[in-house]
Amino acid sequence: MIQTLEWTDHGVRFLDQTKLPTEETYVTATTYQQVADVIRNMVVRGAPAIGVAAGMGIALGVQNSKAETAGDLKKDFDEICKTIGETRPTAVNLFWAIRRMQGKFETLRVRPMPQIKQALVEEAQRMHAEDIAANQAMGRHGATLMPSSGGVLTHCNAGALATAGYGTALGVIRAAIEQGKKIHVYADETRPFLQGSRLTAWELMKDGIPTTVISDNMAGAMMKQGKIGAIVVGADRIAANGDVANKIGTYTVAVLAKEHGIPFYVAAPLSTIDLDTPDGSRIPIEERNPREVTHVGPNRLTPEGARIRNPAFDVTPAKFVTAIITERGIARAPYQESLAALVSSRLLAAGSRQ
Repeated sequence: MIQTLEWTDHGVRFLDQTKLPTEETYVTATTYQQVADVIRNMVVRGAPAIGVAAGMGIALGVQNSKAETAGDLKKDFDEICKTIGETRPTAVNLFWAIRRMQGKFETLRVRPMPQIKQALVEEAQRMHAEDIAANQAMGRHGATLMPSSGGVLTHCNAGALATAGYGTALGVIRAAIEQGKKIHVYADETRPFLQGSRLTAWELMKDGIPTTVISDNMAGAMMKQGKIGAIVVGADRIAANGDVANKIGTYTVAVLAKEHGIPFYVAAPLSTIDLDTPDGSRIPIEERNPREVTHVGPNRLTPEGARIRNPAFDVTPAKFVTAIITERGIARAPYQESLAALVSSRLLAAGSRQ
């Protein structure tokens, strides 16, 4: 399995996704500020992976703290969480992870300093293991929805590289292939950062899964030609009503799928579902550096002075979503009810284990 990130004795080690597919290199963050930079600069990306990275960054910051009293450690902890929380505003898993680490910290405050630090490291490692298990469960649920053969389209990268391992949307595809289904993946290149052509194609080829890269504006033609039997994508935030924020261009794919009668599935862990956000209009959309649009590597594509927009995400209304695949089952419309029920089932399961 591709190791996207891991906790080590020297810091948090990340596969540098900005260098893929031509270089498979790793960077080790030794401070929480470096973890924040890794998240902000998309060395690590994908909502689930960002959540785990946030947990590890917080644990690393607390481990490195020079505080000698519980009060001073609390001040350091709050500053660490603030810094991590300012990195990527759309991915709700980031804030889920911060809240989880905050909750853990509150239960530990009366303990000796070494115990607090070790317990937070263990919590971050637990989040890593839980994410992989959730992805594998999600894959088993989603595989039942995939066609027995033919093309499946995906947008951006919702694979092992976007998670702690195995993947969400690509985890569904992996599980379907493990069950014997004969699937050929069409990977949108996903302008402007090219997560499809650089990352999705790279990891699927490593697994020996048949893959064809297409430019984003080819998707409609491929659907019309009957080459696409299903679409599965990931998500960075899912509102309570089922509206889905995902990589820019997802909305276009969903509208095209509706026109061509092709099922459009979203695969995401329950930590991506934000019941506090009523609908997609309330989801903050990150605007990224214009250089991601104006350049590919060192090469300029646009004339100097041209105005640039670079929203990282768009919102797909729930009416275009056939089903939402989670680790605890498949949600269908009305999503206001089905998503709340799945989140409630997770909370009940967590409570029974305590």
